[in-house]
Amino acid sequence: MSEPVATSIDLDGHSLRVWSKGSGPKIGFFAGWGGLPRWIPFLDALAESRTVIVPSLPGFPGGGRAQLDLDSHLDWVVAARRIFVAAGLEGADLVGSSVGGGLAAEIAALWPDSVRGLALISPLGLYRDDEPPADVFARRADEYAGLLCVDPDAYRALKAAPDDVEAVEWEIEQARASEAAARMLWPIGNTRLDRRLPMISRKTLIVQGDGDRVVPRSYSGYIAGAIAGEARIEIIAAAGHLAELDKPRDVAKAILDFMN
Repeated sequence: MSEPVATSIDLDGHSLRVWSKGSGPKIGFFAGWGGLPRWIPFLDALAESRTVIVPSLPGFPGGGRAQLDLDSHLDWVVAARRIFVAAGLEGADLVGSSVGGGLAAEIAALWPDSVRGLALISPLGLYRDDEPPADVFARRADEYAGLLCVDPDAYRALKAAPDDVEAVEWEIEQARASEAAARMLWPIGNTRLDRRLPMISRKTLIVQGDGDRVVPRSYSGYIAGAIAGEARIEIIAAAGHLAELDKPRDVAKAILDFMN
């Protein structure tokens, strides 16, 4: 399997990695909790028929320390929009998972002409008092694998340090990703995304693993009912919060079938 092409974009003096691979219409991906320290099979499945473009979010792997300049949720939304444009994704389909899903939804709501089609994999940013999401910040790092995936080894494989990378440096980068998520979502992950969901006019696929232990299943129905555009829900069997790690081909197929 060929490696993606790595380039970079600038965000106020910070260099952010952008991966690309494949051919065909562009589809962008904003990664979920913990970011992407390595390319994953889900992206390969998308790249079989699309040009997949994956910009790193500030503070996540490949995103340096750009998160230190982002002090509010508005800062994060504006930064995500600038990254989206700089990566050449204007007018493309956009997929976002977890943390990245919340930001993808914000872009589709606030800049509707920017996005052709939208897929949200268990997006974060909603909070309902009667059924709150899990408090990921209250968990130890060694609990993340079992919390975020049905198959904990799928998350462990994502986060395992490569042989050619110094272990301490690797651990610092992974800890920085948790810091970035905290700066965006602390303390309860409520960004008031519900207020902007009715502004989403693009067709939207909401994807959720049937074993999601972070986002309640009812949230998918709430999102589908709130947005203005066409909406469909796809529940992925034997998958968790990061369904793209547990069932990469099933999630990719659902998205591509919907977008095409």
